Amino acid sequence: MKRAATLFAAAAMALGIVGTAQARRDDIDVSRLTSNLDQLASDPVLGNYAQAEQALARNAIAQLAEASSHDRPHALYMAERRVDLARASAQLQDAQTKLAQLDREHDQIQLENTRREAETARRELERQRLQYQMAQEEAQRLQAQGEAYSQAAEQAQAEAAKAKRLAAAQSRVARAAKREAELAAKAAKAMRAQMQQDSGGKP
Repeated sequence: MKRAATLFAAAAMALGIVGTAQARRDDIDVSRLTSNLDQLASDPVLGNYAQAEQALARNAIAQLAEASSHDRPHALYMAERRVDLARASAQLQDAQTKLAQLDREHDQIQLENTRREAETARRELERQRLQYQMAQEEAQRLQAQGEAYSQAAEQAQAEAAKAKRLAAAQSRVARAAKREAELAAKAAKAMRAQMQQDSGGKP
């Protein structure tokens, strides 16, 4: 009888030790998952995301803490998956946010590049327009200069023709004067001869 009591006490002690170890294991799992979830929630970046998933993970941890030994494996699996899902969802949302930011920055860079290209094209067009305007003004200046030269040449030709006509007229006047002088000389000579003849014929 005493031996049976001893065996019963030993078995009860063993069950108590096993139960204590199981309780400690339960506490370790709950503490581990709670710590992982707290680290996620306190993260300055990831903690801002996946709030719903974090809440579901805390509920799963609470259910694990209250689960019976029979339901514990399933509750532990669900709690671990919920914590993993909360972290993965937070990382995914953070990546999506960063990707959206990169897309906005890329669009802004493309917009700035487009604006710079448009400004460069506008400046080039303005430069070509100024060059064309300067070329037109130079062509007009040369045309006006050519017209001035043409007018000057025409005026010079007219003056040359006028001078030629004047020279011809002066030549005709000179020839007429010369002829008139020759005739006058002949007349004077004839008059002197007549006078000599008249004076030589008197008694």
